[in-house]
Amino acid sequence: MTPPGRLSRRTLLRAAAASAAAATAGCSGGERSVQVAVVWSSAELDRFREVVAGYDAPVQVVSAGNDIDAFLRARHLAGTSPDVAILPRPGLVTEYARRGWLSPVRPSSGYAVPSGLSDLLMTGGRRYGVWVKAAHKSLVWHLPSALPEPPRSWDELVALTRRLGALARRGTGPAPLAIGAADGWVLTDWFENVLADVAPPGGYAALAGPDADWQGPAVRDALDRLAELWSVDGAFPGGGRRALLTQYEESVIQVVHARRAVMVFEGDFTDDVVGRFRRGPEVPATFPFPGERPGDGPLVVGGDAAVVFAGAQGGVRLVEWLTEAASFQPWLRAGGYLSPNTAIALDSYTDPVRRRLAEEMRAPGTLHFDLSDQLPGPFTGSDGVGIWRIMQDFFADVTDGVRADEAIRRASGQLAAEGRNAGGGR
Repeated sequence: MTPPGRLSRRTLLRAAAASAAAATAGCSGGERSVQVAVVWSSAELDRFREVVAGYDAPVQVVSAGNDIDAFLRARHLAGTSPDVAILPRPGLVTEYARRGWLSPVRPSSGYAVPSGLSDLLMTGGRRYGVWVKAAHKSLVWHLPSALPEPPRSWDELVALTRRLGALARRGTGPAPLAIGAADGWVLTDWFENVLADVAPPGGYAALAGPDADWQGPAVRDALDRLAELWSVDGAFPGGGRRALLTQYEESVIQVVHARRAVMVFEGDFTDDVVGRFRRGPEVPATFPFPGERPGDGPLVVGGDAAVVFAGAQGGVRLVEWLTEAASFQPWLRAGGYLSPNTAIALDSYTDPVRRRLAEEMRAPGTLHFDLSDQLPGPFTGSDGVGIWRIMQDFFADVTDGVRADEAIRRASGQLAAEGRNAGGGR
């Protein structure tokens, strides 16, 4: 078994062979195409290919799968790095830049992103990435017929969960919440939204830095809130142990198709699952992740950033083109795309939900970037590793009857230890 974060010799050889074949295939009529590695697949991959079809030179798009970091490390070791990669975590951008793998990039003159996002892609005073796609990660999805009046605050959400949980235990109604706890990133998204709401100014961002205090009041308060909600008897279809076997897509299906739960929390990208699996004519609706004060919840976003590998001059020009307001119009027209570029007119969105989300992201001083995507090394999380595993352990504790104070003590201690090991906390 290959340890997490390490690549086997077989994997490296396979990646190198694939790279050589791709490089050969990328030449057409003597003109070398610009090769772009992405995490996207299915509809997202098709849409991005429609975008780059508008570029004035050939572009070859390669899907690297979910673990693009392992893919790119193998390509680098084999000497066949792509020209451009689109990375799902700013921590990878700054890590690759410090290793000397990347060239600085420049956005187009009209490009602008919400305050705080741009600095995440800079190191040593130079920019090594540009944001090309955003994800709004503070939404709760539901069917209006099952929930005519959504909760507007955290206390209302907890009260609703207790009431619906009691009905579910008696077999007279669906569970209040679906949750894909088998995917650790779903749990970190929950944690980050609550943390963004309870942390004092600067407290959320500080946890991504070298002096992060993972045993401080903000972390413990966020965990305490989650314990209050997740420990409600009857909260999830089949209980907490079944939720730990439930993946993200299945949790959405439990609401929009099977009707086994009333609500499911996740980002705007959930509408792709909804579109494939919803049953009947009813269109699911969303409400903002509830905060402490009614109508004033947190706003957490994620995003994908384009980088250029060292020496890829064609890649520099392509990345600059990707930041032009007109470049992503094919994806905007097709729907399913949220742009980080505030220069894009809101009426470019054919989808009214994403038009509203884009407007929310432009409000000054309200936005927090996905914390786990900023953490260093393995602390950032993957299956069975880092903050993903810690949050799954915490979820297992609070849904299995462990006292909240004990579960919080364990989780905050694990977070602090992982942070120290990764150089990201004390």
